[in-house]
Order: sequence, then structure tokens, then C-alpha cells
Amino acid sequence: MKRSSINDIIRDGDAFIRSFGYILPPFAYWSLEEMKARRKTSAGIFERRLGWDVTDYGQERFDELGLLLFTLRNGRLEDMKKGKGMLYAEKIMISRKDQLSSTHRHNIKASDIINRGGGELILELFMPDAEGGIDPKAEVAVPVDGALRKLPAGGRLKLDPGESVTLLPGIWHTIWAEGRDVLIGEVSTVDDDLTDNVLRDLMDRFSRIDEDVAPLHLLVSDYEKYVG
Repeated sequence: MKRSSINDIIRDGDAFIRSFGYILPPFAYWSLEEMKARRKTSAGIFERRLGWDVTDYGQERFDELGLLLFTLRNGRLEDMKKGKGMLYAEKIMISRKDQLSSTHRHNIKASDIINRGGGELILELFMPDAEGGIDPKAEVAVPVDGALRKLPAGGRLKLDPGESVTLLPGIWHTIWAEGRDVLIGEVSTVDDDLTDNVLRDLMDRFSRIDEDVAPLHLLVSDYEKYVG
């Protein structure tokens, strides 16, 4: 992806998020220079990979296959292993109309996916087989706002604004918006995008970036390169 396109996606995404009365924290708007200046005093932002994430899964088709995310808070895997401490994470995301996310599952993370507003949010769901792959026959049962919903393998769950679904580790899911773009909330256990995303297809989790202009705001995948 071109950096100029990423900058535009962030600008448009921020405006969409604000249109629902949802305000991101101040560090969402720090410049590269501010990020560098605050590296030591705000180490948790970088160590826990809080901030912007724009992905096209390395396919260069963001309008068809992609997602904008912002991680607001995140615990540590070390605390998960100990079973105490900050064991949760929160993200806000935007799925554009008819824009697919890559089909994936998580080994560890359990999450609530919430339609915060916009169109219908669609999730195509599969159970894992014994090897962790997709089971083409197994029924899927997921809680939707506390009520168990059962679907056939590959069934499509529709969430209207305000509705949410709980996805436990292992459940394969593809997400997209219908009708209009959707603001998505995610409340989960600790999130590790480096090791806990299992993508069905051979894709990159993070975008390859053509630096045609300077970054408007850094992505979490930029931190090592630009800030250290």
C-alpha cells in the first residue's frame, strides 16, 4: 500500500469514528516527532502495540480485502500465562461495505465482536477440525448477547447495530459490512497480532508499505522501524 493511501484511510476512518461520538485517545494523533519524543515516558504504547493498524493482508486490494483497526488498550501475554494482571484488550475497527477481512482464527484470544453502528455486520463462521483447520460439517454455536445461536458450518451471522457475538479461540471467522460501513468494537482477552492470528490463506497480516509520502500517524507495524 502507498503511505499516501494509508494516510487517507486514517483521516477518513477518524472522521467515521467521530461521527458516532466515539473519541480516540490523544496518542492517536501524535506525529512521528511526538512519538519519538515520548518513547520512554509512554513505553506502554509501543510495547503493547497500541494505535493505528491498516491492513490489506499484502494483497493490494484494500477496498475488497482489508480492515482499519485501532488498539486502545492491551495486556501482556506474560500476565495471561500467570492468570492475573491486565488480561484484556480493546479495539475499534471499521469494515467498509462489502470489504472482507481475511478468514482467520485465534489460538488464545477470545473476543466479543460488537456492531457499534452503521450497516449490518456479517460473520461467516466455521468450527476448527482436530488439526485446527476448517471443519466443513460441524455446527457452530455462539452466544449473541448471551443467547446461544446455532448455525450450520459456514453459516452467516448478521449483527444489527448494538448486537454482539462472543467468539472463543479456534472459531474461524470472516467479517464484512452490508448496506453501509460498520464501526466495530472488540473487547477481548490479551491480543497478540504477531503470533495469535492464524490466516486460512497464505497472506501477510501487515501491509507492505510504499513510502511515497511521510506518515500522518505511525501504524503499530511502524514502531520498530521509526521509534525502536
